[in-house]
Amino acid sequence: MAVVKVIEVIASSEKSFDDAVQQAVNEVSKTIHNVDSVWVKEQKAHVKDGKITTYGVICKVSFRVDKL
Repeated sequence: MAVVKVIEVIASSEKSFDDAVQQAVNEVSKTIHNVDSVWVKEQKAHVKDGKITTYGVICKVSFRVDKL
């Protein structure tokens, strides 16, 4: 039986929402392995002078827990 853990992370990008999600996965993957999926819970963009400056996401990342 596999055990899956879910964590919530926040990430941002100056490029796009897609890149913000990729940044979240990149950072999580530095310390956690067996990442299975990422679910985007929320998106938002910061605006300055009528232009989007930063794309932000709140994600739930799931990964399989190693068996001992």
